[in-house]
Amino acid sequence: MNQIDERESRMDKGAEEQTLLENGGFKGGTAPGVPPVTAKGGAPAYFSCWDIHAYYGESYIVQGVSFDIREGEIVALLGRNGAGKTSTLRAIARLDDPALKHGEIWLDHKPLHSMRAHEASRNGIGLVPEDRRIIQGLTVEENLTLAQIAPPIGWSIERIYELFPRLGERREQEGTTLSGGEQQMLAISRALARDVKLLLLDEPYEGLAPVIVQEIERTLEEIKSHGMTTIIVEQNAIAALHLADRAIILDMGKVVFDGLAKEVLDNADLRQQYLAI
Repeated sequence: MNQIDERESRMDKGAEEQTLLENGGFKGGTAPGVPPVTAKGGAPAYFSCWDIHAYYGESYIVQGVSFDIREGEIVALLGRNGAGKTSTLRAIARLDDPALKHGEIWLDHKPLHSMRAHEASRNGIGLVPEDRRIIQGLTVEENLTLAQIAPPIGWSIERIYELFPRLGERREQEGTTLSGGEQQMLAISRALARDVKLLLLDEPYEGLAPVIVQEIERTLEEIKSHGMTTIIVEQNAIAALHLADRAIILDMGKVVFDGLAKEVLDNADLRQQYLAI
């Protein structure tokens, strides 16, 4: 393509995007179309997903989800069981299931939608799944070392031990023999051991005692202070909202709310309508 063709292509694309915005934006089901969020200083959003649709076989789960995140924000992705929260995280992480059939996913100007899971990981996606995926037969330190076997490398192991002193004390213990809370710390640490640009946390408080939940919360606050951009899926909506800057609520695979976390905390009717079990 010559320079004239490239310039015309960019102009056509810009006109197409402007038309979309004037007509309500990239619509996600019943979600209101909005222009992409801009970060401080007018820069484009750090992370964006535009009109993503994903399926488990013939089951249509993620139905036109669109949202943007500024760099350093923590977003709580909320909804009842079956709303599509975990499926949306998995689609962002580019796992095989659910299969992304339509839409675009961008992180720091990189098109995740055209990548496989291992490529998305190399480009900054750090997924901490609900089942934690601690590698059996390896010690705490071996789990962390294995996470850094190939670039890009993130936090040093010693820095991780500063964040999680309990892991440092148990560095020679087999990872799968840790308590539930300690395994969650290790799972988060494995993600931080990579050069993570977007941390995806799926139910980090699941099955943990309240005192351990408070410890994980303090850890996530520390991570937040380092400017880590994060999406947290959590059934304990109140805990997630206290940590988050913004909240996105899904219902039946569609975005029904996108706004400040405080708005959800202050709106009991909204929580009752979309979050109550």
